[in-house]
Amino acid sequence: MRFFKRQTWLLMASTIGVLLACSSTQPTGVDPVSSASPLQPEIATGLRSKPDVVLQQWGVASANPMATQAGVSMLKAGGSAVDAAIAVQMVLGLVEPQSSGLGGGAFLLHSAGATVQAFDGRETAPAAATEDALMGSDGKPLAFHSAAVGGRAVGVPGVLHMLAQAHAQHGKLPWAQLFEPAIHVAKHGFSISPRLYAQLKADAYLRLDPTARAYFYQANGEPHPVGYVLRNPELAEVMQRIATEGVQAFYSGEVAAAMVQKVQKHPSNPGRLTLGDLSRYQAKERIPLCFDHAAHARVYRVCGFPPPSSGAIAMGQILGMLQHTPASFMPSPLDVADGIPDARWLHLYAEASRLAFADRAYYVADPDFVSAPSGEWQSLLSPAYLRERAKLIRPTAMPQALPGTPVQPQRSSYAPMGDQPEYGTSHISVVDPHGHAVAMTTTIEDAFGARQMVKGFLLNNELTDFSFVPHDANGRLVANRVQPNKRPRSSMSPILVFDKATGGLVASMGSPGGAMIIHFTTKTLYGVLHWGMSPQQAIALPNFGSVGGPLVLEGGRFPPTTLAALRERGHEVRELGLTSGVQALVKSKKSNVWLGAADPRREGEVKGE
Repeated sequence: MRFFKRQTWLLMASTIGVLLACSSTQPTGVDPVSSASPLQPEIATGLRSKPDVVLQQWGVASANPMATQAGVSMLKAGGSAVDAAIAVQMVLGLVEPQSSGLGGGAFLLHSAGATVQAFDGRETAPAAATEDALMGSDGKPLAFHSAAVGGRAVGVPGVLHMLAQAHAQHGKLPWAQLFEPAIHVAKHGFSISPRLYAQLKADAYLRLDPTARAYFYQANGEPHPVGYVLRNPELAEVMQRIATEGVQAFYSGEVAAAMVQKVQKHPSNPGRLTLGDLSRYQAKERIPLCFDHAAHARVYRVCGFPPPSSGAIAMGQILGMLQHTPASFMPSPLDVADGIPDARWLHLYAEASRLAFADRAYYVADPDFVSAPSGEWQSLLSPAYLRERAKLIRPTAMPQALPGTPVQPQRSSYAPMGDQPEYGTSHISVVDPHGHAVAMTTTIEDAFGARQMVKGFLLNNELTDFSFVPHDANGRLVANRVQPNKRPRSSMSPILVFDKATGGLVASMGSPGGAMIIHFTTKTLYGVLHWGMSPQQAIALPNFGSVGGPLVLEGGRFPPTTLAALRERGHEVRELGLTSGVQALVKSKKSNVWLGAADPRREGEVKGE
């Protein structure tokens, strides 16, 4: 890998640090089934140059320096990758409350050597949920924030149960010890960062919750300023109880009752969460979804999360289809003056993306409720199937990308899910001194979730990841519709990459960013494997992708000539502040060290030894 080729490219990338315009969160009135662009869960707060971090043995990458330090402290104390990830998550819920926390869910991949496990802590719909939960009394889908803000869209939180499950198998330190950094931060406080301040100022809904308003805002409704020390003694108490008593302190008793009260008694938008929903929640261990991918005469084994995540399937399809196009013969951004992907390559990528997202909309949902084609999700990654799908990619954009038929003559009887906003998340990557690794993506969905604060943490709005519309005009049901106890489809894409020949771990990575998570992660992986980039170079590349509609490019990062070339090929091109938050740990092929990287668009940090 040409990890450090072209220092001039790095210098150019470092000068990009102009602030992207801060946009507000999405306004009310957005029709979830007609959104043409992938709306972003968090605002853009600019770019700043970051170097690759060289690590000899182990490292932690997360979205906040304090959270990263919590993970580092666990590894220095003899802990495992899972121990570190738990400590990181607990601190993230405090210092990055817009993205994740106790009130949300997560997917965690763990590897011990070449053995990979997938721990599913995705939220579930309440048992009393109905298919029309996200529809208005007029029979039309609710505007996104009309559904998201309040109790209606709150799912049963799963992250804590999942972390306990992973710790039972792979933890080395006592459960209680993992909460110590977060409890300390909650008691003694942390300074509001510029990014958190910008998020608080831009959000139109968080102030509406009296509890959240009292915590995050001043009496005049303005956020506490940058540098203001926020203390959260109520959450410190909750975490202390969880540390001492285990997860039952969260899923039953006083904390559970407070969550149910908050959801059911919302004055204008109540939900159906019950104590029974909380007590019955179970994290699940699933079989990882892995596929082979060749680059520069080397075959990699890429392992991601299976449904209810759509990430690994979509990534595998995009990468697999590109193998049957001229994409690999096109120049690396390292080899061109402007340092960005070629318009011809972007065209091929966009078309492969549209085909992958068409399959996603048609087939992918909670596997406990929906069967895969022929009973096997790998059918969507079959080399023969992807070869046929790639034949649909022409020199100009296809008028419409339609789902394929991976198994003949079988075809799903479901209706495709319409386009709608999708949000959220944070990502954690860890490699420990024992050679074990974690890739974990964690979420409360939209920025600040349901905007409902209880016991010091925010509740998710995860039910909005279901299709708002349960069926099409012909009565065909949507696979990813709301159903009782069902897990909504997700775009979260934590991945672990291995050298297929040796079984050695090559990378742990992932990103926040709603449906664009798939593209942020795929871009980074492609940059490292195919273009010879370091992880930091690959992450710093301008973002791009399509979720089935327009080709969306990161605003201000592509020259007019590229935009014109793409439009000449028939693409509807839009520019948007694509606020990825990729974290990555990648093994250098040359020097046998780890290179850690954190997205320059956010405040993440990598540390280790």
